[in-house]
Amino acid sequence: MKALILSAGISRRLYPVTYNTPKSLLNVNGKPILDYQLDALRKVGIMEIVVVLGYYKERFVEHFKQFHPDFKLRIVTNHHFFETNTAYSVWLCKDKSDNDDIILMNADVLFPPELMIRLIESKYKNVMAVEIKRCGGEEVKVIEGEKRRIVAIGKELIQENSLGEFIGVAKFSKEFMNKFFTSLDKLIIAGGKTDYFEAAIDPLLSKNQIYFEDISDIPCQEIDFIEDLEVAQKMSKSEYYR
Repeated sequence: MKALILSAGISRRLYPVTYNTPKSLLNVNGKPILDYQLDALRKVGIMEIVVVLGYYKERFVEHFKQFHPDFKLRIVTNHHFFETNTAYSVWLCKDKSDNDDIILMNADVLFPPELMIRLIESKYKNVMAVEIKRCGGEEVKVIEGEKRRIVAIGKELIQENSLGEFIGVAKFSKEFMNKFFTSLDKLIIAGGKTDYFEAAIDPLLSKNQIYFEDISDIPCQEIDFIEDLEVAQKMSKSEYYR
C-alpha cells in the first residue's frame, strides 16, 4: 500500500498567508499540516508516497529532503495547477500507482494518527473518512445507502439529504483504483480538468461498493479559509495529537 497526496493547488481562498507558502506547509501549532499527515502514515507503516506538486514545488522537495528522508518519494508535477483541480491531479498519477492499494488524501486536511489507523484497520476495502454532521454548500457531501454504503458524493448534493462531509482521506483497493482512473479518463476527456476528483467517483458508486468510516469523534479539519486555520490551531492541542 502507498499514499497518494494531492498538493498542487495555489489556495487563493487563504490569501495572503499562502502568497509565499503552499497551504500544506502552513504551520499549525508550530508544525506544518503536511507533517501531521506524514506522522500518521509512519504510524501505520506506509512509507511509499506519490505526491502531486505544482505551486511552490521546490518548497516541498526541500522540506521532504530535510525533514522526511525516510520516505520513498515519487513526485508528479501538475504544470497546470493554476487552472486545474484535484481530478486532474489524480489523473496524472494513473501510471504511478503501480497497481497497488492506495491511501488517497488531500494535503490540506489536519488529522491525527487515529484517523489513519481506522482506515487501515477498517473491514472495508474501499472506505472514505466521513464526519457525520449538517453540511453547508462548501463541503463535499455524501449520501448513505444501506449498511454504511455511500451511494452519492459531491458538493452539489442537497444538504438536507446528506449524511455528512467526506473530509478528503480515503482507502481504495487496487481494483477500484483501476476503475477510478478509467472514470477520470472519461471526465478529463469531457472537459473536467477543473472538477474535484469526487466527480469521477460518483458515477462508480452504483456498481462498486464504497463505504464510510465515521470519524466524527476525531478532531479533523479541512483547511480552506483563515477561519479553518484558526480552528485547526485549537484542534491540534487535543489529546489525539499528543
